[in-house]
Amino acid sequence: MAVQRVVIGVDSSTQATKAVAVAVDTGAVLGEGRAPHTVSTAAARESDPEQWWRAFNEAVRRTGHADRAAAVSIGAQQHGLVTLDAHGGPVRPALLWNDVRSAPQAASLVEELTPQWWARRTGSVPTAAFTVAKWAWLCANEPQAAARVAAVRLPHDYLTERLTGTAATDRGDASGTGWWTPDGYDEDVLRRVGLDRALLPEVLAPGVAAGVVRAGTPLQEGALVAAGTGDNMAAALGLGLEPGVPVVSLGTSGTVYAVTRGRPQDPSGTVAGFADARGDWLPLACTLNCTLAVDRIAALLGRDREDVAPGGSAVLLPYLDGERTPNLPYASGLLQGLRHDTSPGQVLQAGYDGAAYSLLTAVDDVLRAGGEPVDPSVPLLLVGGGARGAAWRETVRRLSGRPVRVPAAQELVALGAAAQAAGLLTGEAPDEVARRWGTAAGVLLEPVERDTEALERIRETLRAAVPLLNPASGSAR
Repeated sequence: MAVQRVVIGVDSSTQATKAVAVAVDTGAVLGEGRAPHTVSTAAARESDPEQWWRAFNEAVRRTGHADRAAAVSIGAQQHGLVTLDAHGGPVRPALLWNDVRSAPQAASLVEELTPQWWARRTGSVPTAAFTVAKWAWLCANEPQAAARVAAVRLPHDYLTERLTGTAATDRGDASGTGWWTPDGYDEDVLRRVGLDRALLPEVLAPGVAAGVVRAGTPLQEGALVAAGTGDNMAAALGLGLEPGVPVVSLGTSGTVYAVTRGRPQDPSGTVAGFADARGDWLPLACTLNCTLAVDRIAALLGRDREDVAPGGSAVLLPYLDGERTPNLPYASGLLQGLRHDTSPGQVLQAGYDGAAYSLLTAVDDVLRAGGEPVDPSVPLLLVGGGARGAAWRETVRRLSGRPVRVPAAQELVALGAAAQAAGLLTGEAPDEVARRWGTAAGVLLEPVERDTEALERIRETLRAAVPLLNPASGSAR
């Protein structure tokens, strides 16, 4: 009887590390593990990278198959700035993607070089989320800490290096830094922010292993370790995405993306011109406020998150953490249009609508940015934790007017990482592995008539409210 080959894929997200053990030949999930993270509150959004490493080991151990895995790969939250000293220890807690303190640095970089320059060189116009802005913030606000930095890593780079001893990254995650181009690291950007190229990891080509597992982890020593990638790139692998199929992901943040054959360059800044993990491109629009913001509104109203009511005139822009799309990093939430007959359920539904609005209006932008046709008959793939909620599903259907497919597979970032690991063993491309596993299969929801009235109310409210929401910068779509 043939021995079943096993791989492990890991998702080191903002809130937790999740790991899945997967059978290479069938795609069956054999075991799962999870361990939580701690994130600071108030203005800062920071985490200790050491806790990610502890959570990684715990989540992998809990799969029950760590000692059998022949290969492993790590997907992780994008953009985070991990700074290490000469001994490999963190200089300070990592600055996370949703830490908007670096908004002034992002604005200065864009003003100095112009949005067109950034889009042409790096594919994206940097916002507070991008690593380049976070490094500039560190240099300006904590110069003594910056002076101690001997290595700069992204979250997945850090974990891969702890696992293998190799300083390596991939093109997908590197493309979210603001200092990577298709030709490699951009020396002009690095000089402008005072970052030495020697502090950065090597960018591996798709399909190249980062190394092998070292001793001292629950994994078997010598197992292959893939390059890993950013969470959105890993999710695209996990879905086995074909070019031109749009994805809406509902999690702590909201994202809309698609694999495209053309390289995106959007000087408006709505679409980030990321690379994918396999050699194509992954144009993406991202919002800071998604499921957590709506859950917070439900808690304030004392209602279950599914307890919504249709209709009403209320508009709620749930920008509780500032916002990235539209680019309003200093914003807070705004509620408008209350009447005597407005119900709590209508207010909660307005929160869903406000959170979904920017994502759904960016779907066509994402496809066009990568040169793919816009075809409203192609179903949206709806993924992430929010996709399991009826209120989220119905909101997306009503505001998009498109068919919606909800894949049955969960933990798509971890599954994408597992597919990347499996490709090292089989010689397949990771997206081919995922398609063989059937990860995108799921229920298809037929389209309903698009609620243009609700969309127009949100659009007009946002346009009028921008100066109040974000007096320093930003504009409505």
